[in-house]
Parts: sequence; C-alpha cells; structure tokens
Amino acid sequence: MSPTSETAQGGRRLVIVESPAKAKTIKGYLGPGYVVEASVGHIRDLPNGAAEVPEKYTGEVRRLGVDVEHDFEPIYVVNADKRAQVKKLKDLLKDSDELFLATDEDREGEAIAWHLQEVLKPKVPVKRMVFHEITKAAIQAAVANPRELNQKLVDAQETRRILDRLYGYEVSPVLWKKVMPRLSAGRVQSVATRLVVERERERIAFRSAEYWDLTGTFATGRTGDSSDPSSLVARLQTVEGRRVAQGRDFDSLGQLKSANTLHLDEANARALAAALEQTRFAVRSVESKPYRRSPYAPFRTTTLQQEASRKLGFGAKATMQVAQKLYENGFITYMRTDSTTLSDTAISAARAQVTQLYGADYLPSSPRTYAGKVKNAQEAHEAIRPSGDRFRTPAETGLTGDQFRLYELIWKRTVASQMKDATGNSVTVKIGGTAADGRDVEFSASGKTITFHGFLKAYVEGADDPNAELDDRERRLPQVSEGDALSAEEITVDGHATKPPARYTEASLVKELEEREIGRPSTYASIIGTILDRGYVFKKGTALVPSFLSFAVVNLLEKHFGRLVDYDFTARMEDDLDRIAAGQAQSVPWLRRFYFGEALPNSGSAAGGAADAGNGDGDHLGGLKELVTDLGAIDAREVSSFPVGNDIVLRVGRYGPYIERGEKDSENHQRADVPEDLAPDELSVELAEELLAKPSGDFELGADPVTGHQIIARDGRYGPYVTEVLPEGTPKTGKNAVKPRTASLFKSMSLDTVTLEDALKLMSLPRVVGVDAEGQEITAQNGRYGPYLKKGTDSRSLQSEDQLFTITLEEALAIYAQPKQRGRAAAKPPLKELGTDPVSEKPVVVKDGRFGPYVTDGETNATLRSGDSVEEITPERGFELLAEKRAKTPAKKTAKKAPAKKAPAKKATAAKKTAAKKTTTAAKKTTAKKTTATAKKATASKTASED
Repeated sequence: MSPTSETAQGGRRLVIVESPAKAKTIKGYLGPGYVVEASVGHIRDLPNGAAEVPEKYTGEVRRLGVDVEHDFEPIYVVNADKRAQVKKLKDLLKDSDELFLATDEDREGEAIAWHLQEVLKPKVPVKRMVFHEITKAAIQAAVANPRELNQKLVDAQETRRILDRLYGYEVSPVLWKKVMPRLSAGRVQSVATRLVVERERERIAFRSAEYWDLTGTFATGRTGDSSDPSSLVARLQTVEGRRVAQGRDFDSLGQLKSANTLHLDEANARALAAALEQTRFAVRSVESKPYRRSPYAPFRTTTLQQEASRKLGFGAKATMQVAQKLYENGFITYMRTDSTTLSDTAISAARAQVTQLYGADYLPSSPRTYAGKVKNAQEAHEAIRPSGDRFRTPAETGLTGDQFRLYELIWKRTVASQMKDATGNSVTVKIGGTAADGRDVEFSASGKTITFHGFLKAYVEGADDPNAELDDRERRLPQVSEGDALSAEEITVDGHATKPPARYTEASLVKELEEREIGRPSTYASIIGTILDRGYVFKKGTALVPSFLSFAVVNLLEKHFGRLVDYDFTARMEDDLDRIAAGQAQSVPWLRRFYFGEALPNSGSAAGGAADAGNGDGDHLGGLKELVTDLGAIDAREVSSFPVGNDIVLRVGRYGPYIERGEKDSENHQRADVPEDLAPDELSVELAEELLAKPSGDFELGADPVTGHQIIARDGRYGPYVTEVLPEGTPKTGKNAVKPRTASLFKSMSLDTVTLEDALKLMSLPRVVGVDAEGQEITAQNGRYGPYLKKGTDSRSLQSEDQLFTITLEEALAIYAQPKQRGRAAAKPPLKELGTDPVSEKPVVVKDGRFGPYVTDGETNATLRSGDSVEEITPERGFELLAEKRAKTPAKKTAKKAPAKKAPAKKATAAKKTAAKKTTTAAKKTTAKKTTATAKKATASKTASED
C-alpha cells in the first residue's frame, strides 16, 4: 500500500525536514495527507551570549551556556529568529495524527530531530524517517520503514557541541587579552590554522639549492611513426656509477642528504657536455613491465571537495553549496558522507550505463566494491552518486552552470568506479657511453603505453601538483633492443633550483586534515571558511597563506596550550567522541576529565596540573579550566614578536602587523607598518629595511596662520593625510566635542613633499565654486570615488583632483548644462585576460570597477579578495571566484503569466480587490523574503557548530 493511500485512511502526518527546498521536493513525492515543513536548520542551540540565558542561571553558567558544576548540563534556548517557525510547527502538529522527523541521517541531523522532539513535545506517535537520496521511491520507502531516534548519536553530537563551546569560550578570551580583541579559538580551526602556519615556517626556513644535469636527444636512425618514434629524450642518471643529484636529494637547508650522490654545478655540467660531443652511445638495457591502474573509489565528502577544487576551481564551501542544491532537488545522494560504498541498486545502475555507453568489453565480470578508508566512519551512508535506480546522464538532467559541472563530475566518477582496469606497459631504456675524458655516463628514459584504457575512457583523477602527469598520459619510446647504437642529436645543460614546500590549497588542506584524522570530513568546508573569515588565512591564487596574526595566535597556543593544538591529541579526542557515539564511553566523565583534569578511572593517579594539561606526556584529557585560569606566564609582547634579522622585529599589534628596531621612545627607534596581505615568507631583511627607510611618523608642516593650530602630515591605515593638533583640554567626546580638521592627500602628493600651503588647501575643502541662476550653491568636493561637483542632490564627476581648486563657476555651469549620463561610462579596457571560463565558455577578464578590480565573464562579476592582486591572479583563481559567486547567487525564476482579469462589476468592489491584492502581494513578498533568508541560514548553520 502506498504512503498516500495509507494516510488517506489513517489521518494526517506532519513531516519535518531541515530546509524549505527539501520540503518542497519531498511534498511532491508524498502527496495529499502529508504536510511537509522545514525546521530551517537548528531550532535551538547553546546561547550566543549571557543576554539569551534564562535569568535563573547565574555565574559561569551565564558565560558558558553550560553548567559545568552539574554534569555539564547544556542550557538550550530557541533561537530568536526561529521562534516564529517553532510556533508554526506547533500549530501544524496540533492538527496532525503522527510526526515524522526527517532530518539528515548524521549526528547533527539526529540532534536536530531530538531538539525538535524536545521543543514540540508531541502527544502523537513520533517516528524517525531517514533517507540518503530524495527520489520518490526512496522517500516512500523511508515513510514505510521508520526507526526510533538514535540516542547514542544524539549524545555524541551533544558532547561534541559542549566540548567545542568549552574550548572556544575558555581559550578565545585568552587571545583577546594577549593578542587582539574579537579573535577566536576552536578545537579544529586552531589546529587547521597551525598546519598552514607550520607550512609557512618551513618556507621561511627553506634554503634553495642549485643543481645541474644533462638531457640528451637520441636518434635511432630510422624513420619513425606514431607507434615507433625515431628519437627519445633521456636524462643523465649516473656518472662513473654515482647517481646525479636531483631536487629530492637536497634537504630544506639546501644540503645533500647523501654523500654518495654527485652534485653537478654549472661548470662541471658544461664540461661534461663538451666531453660527450663525440661519444658513441648504445642501448644498455630495456626493461618492460606490465602497467595496470584500477578505478578510483566513488566520491565521499572530502574527495569530492578535492576533485572539484582541482578540476572545476571550486572552493570547499562552494562545492558543498552546489552539492546541497543537487541533493535537495533529487539529483544526487547525501553529500556529507565518509563512505565509498555503493548500494546494489547503484551498482546495477552504474554497470548498466557502462554497457550502454562503452560496451560490454569495459564491464568487469563482477561488481567492484570499495573498502572505507576513513577510520570510525561517522555514518553508514552510501558514497556520493547520482540518485535513483537509473542514473540520468548529465545531458538528461537539464542542469546548467555549476550544478551541471558538479553533477557531471559525480556521474563520471561513479560510472568509472564500475569499469575494468586500464592496462598497458611501462618501459625503461638505459643508454650508455664513455666521455672524451674517460668517464662512463648513463642516461635513462621512461615510457608508458596504454593498450586498454578501461575506466580511463570515462574519468581521470586530477592532481594537486599542476606539473604532475595524469594517469591517461602516454609516453611512447622507440622500439629498441639492448646493444642498439644511438646517436646524440643534442645534449643540453639544464640548471634547476629546489623549491620550498608548496602552500596548502583548500583541497590539500582537506586531504591533510583527513589523513591526520582531525575533525569530521563533513565540517572541513566550514572550518576553512572560518579561518578565512577570521583573518587567520588569506588566499593568493588558490594557495592558503597565513597572516602574521595567525603566527601570533599559533605561537601563543603552542607555548601555553600545546596539547590543545597537538595533532595527535585532537585526533584522539575524535576517537573518544566516536566511542561515545558507539556507546563505548560515557559523555559526562569524559567532559569532566577534559575540563577539570580528573584522573582516569582506576588509574590510581592524581589529576595533572596545568603544565601537564598543556604540554605534559600524561593522559590526553587534561584540565582546561586550570590552564586558562593562570595566565601570568603568558607574555603578550613575546608571543606576538618574531625576529626578522638586523635587530628588526616583527610585532602583531592591535591594529595590524608592524616592524620596529630599537626600544620605543629611544633616539634610534624605527617603526613601519607591514602590509596585511604580505605573505610571511616574503618578509626578508632587505624588504624590512626598505619599509623602515620609508617616511613615517608625524611631519610637522607649521602653524595655521588663522587658528594657530599646528598642522601635521602622517600615514594612516587608509593612506597619508593631514590634520590639525587641537590645544590641550579641547573636549573630544560629548555634545561639545570638537573634531580636528583632516583631509587625505591627493594621489599626486606624498608625505615627504606635502607643504603647509597644500595642507591648508586640502582642509579647506569642500570649496564653494559659486551660485547658479536659481540661487543654488555649487561646491567642489573630494569623495570616496574621487573629485566631484555637487548642487543640491545633483552630483557630477570631475576629471582630476586639481580641478577642485581651479574649476570656475562658468566651467561648472557648462558641466551642469550637459545632460547627466544615466548609463555607465565608456567601458575601461580590461586589466588582464584570463582565458575561457569552463562553465560559461566565455572569456574571463579582470576589470577595474567602482569598488576595485574584479573578474567577469560578462554574466557574473566577482570582486578580487584582499589576498588577490591583478598582477598575480591566475586563470584558475579567477574561475574559482566566479564559481563561488554563482553558488551564492540564487537562480533566476521564470515569471509566470498572470491569468486574465475579469472586469469588476462595481468601482467599490474593484477598489477593495485592488487593496486586498496589494496587501496579499506585500505579504507574499515579505514571506518569500523571510523564507529565502531563513533557508540561507539553515544551509550556512548546518555545519557551523564545529569550530
């Protein structure tokens, strides 16, 4: 019996899901008798501040939102913006005979279901409805086969939430006091920040090594073709039996790791090349091995984020936003999963498409299965795959833009996972000869041929290294045998330098976090978003660059909270949370040991002190409370100071990073601000000296002859400016406060050349140009977007800043006599061309806009971020910015044609209808706006609880 017919006989059922989009889709599958409504994410949570805590709670409970003295009882409050939705759900429940909680089947979804049950207090039967894809069959099967709430999952999520609250609310205030206000610490975000900082430290400590080698082009003497080339390129491998050093043979300090390798400098390399000019070469060995490559496992959350970054240029957040839409609209299965398993239905669908699209030769005799690689996989979901028992090809979906591209990626990967291996041969040819000086040399070349492409016909995985060779690349070598003579057509000398370790990208940071078993894969996108939003990390292209601020924060955490940012410690906490979820550990005793530092049960040992909790070698559950209470040992200046060299020190101040030399107020003291978007590994001693050499401090220009006030020029956060020094005792606050006159310098001016006359002219602005025929005053002003004229509410741009002082009334009136340009000014030429966007297939360029430079493909505009520059932005970064902007922009809805209106019988009736219509339309618009806003909040808050 179908759910619809069953309901018709058994009353009305209320189904609660998380998002309005999902509610709309599911409602279409259930039909009459079912009311489907969204909770719009979490309906209640721990309070955001003391003001939200009920008055009966006092002391630490008001600050933390958790009663640590009474079994860590959480204080839950209904979010202010969810009260109306809760009331709506309660009203719907009154008229329902059964309640189905259909939130996502993961820890957080289970917790949301539990909160709904606790807040709504239903008096009707409650069932937990779970599904991994939003298709008609899956939804109806979920209704027919509900389960009970999983209290273990709820306990695990609650413990995780309390742990993150204690960590964040206890450690963050330490950062406020010792580094800068409004900073934050988090169990996973702080560790992720440390990873990025440590990579930058490696880059700072790195010393490049120069090495040289030889490359030879050897000819067989035959006429070649595509299957048997006439020549091959080989690299020098050994000289007199000693292997020639390559980049991997040097350590980070530029020293050889082994004395047995031969380090060729330029002079030796060129001398050897000269000695090989007349050498006769021959093939010394040909080694052939079979090549086999198996398909990649279907996508899980992290591998999808990595591949979408490599292939589509999406950030982790953008990937999850697009995937969420695909899931809610029934195109893919649930996108937060640790599993690589496919259901029997999915395997059958994939195998059917392999046969249909590629032929039976590409189908293995038995289905492929993939073992999960994630330790303590959180849920028993399937891998991310196309939904349904028959996969829609990308062309059949009707999708466009980013949704089409991501669906296509998922579809290809899923189908390829059920195809045969790629097979072929790999060949290594070694070529030897004797130089004129008697030294024996050997060159080596490797090749690969693919005889059967197998799954590579459908899908090839990308690589984090842009220079890496992909799996489907063939390198064909000539068909040679041992002893064959070869002639050297050319021997070139090549110089190289070792490179510092690459910075993390979003994809490689996700991979690193997962390999270290830190945090949950489903939260990585929100974690990366958090450290970007907090200013701990910024982007240069696709690379994640730590700010100087993050160096100070990580420095403090490492020195005084070492265990809290220890990678193994964080991974073990994750294990403990998984044991709680499995019912193998109890929540309250675990939290008590973490917070108060109590001894392990039956250990016979006393609780460790703050030092043990911070950096000791004992139990990984130390006493957080004691650790954050004694802050006397933390020297705020020390944790925010980093030596640069030549007695120059970088410091992180409340208003940003700066460098200084010498003691403050001393005669030799120097100080200069450091650009906030400067990568730490770029701050060399030479650059620091340049910054210190620039004019800084106050430039006394003289006294204003009218007021007698001193006029000075100085460099501020928003550029150089001039200002007056008011006499002592001048009120600075209150209704009688007096503000000093200030004015920004023109672009043509500089601090070391500006004069008192310039300053007085700048501070005289705005300047009255004159009065028009109607008596309206015209003024010349300098604004945020440049110089302009103003007459009442009518503004007109000026061509240059100098016109502010030179323009006459006649010239101003001539400008106003011209019709005001309503459209845009003539388009400026692009600053840079980036190539064709893979989504819109239109050319992408960088342009200069009103709010700064931006990338555009003619349809979508995306402003460059603080870490981007016009000079350094790459095509991939440009495509990523456009992809993120598209993911944030809602799809345009097609307007429906309004039905024909009937003529009103009476004017009074018509007036009533018009008024009613306006009221209804306004209400609908208001409701739609609220729904859209709450839907966005639901999506954003789904994974925001774990920092």
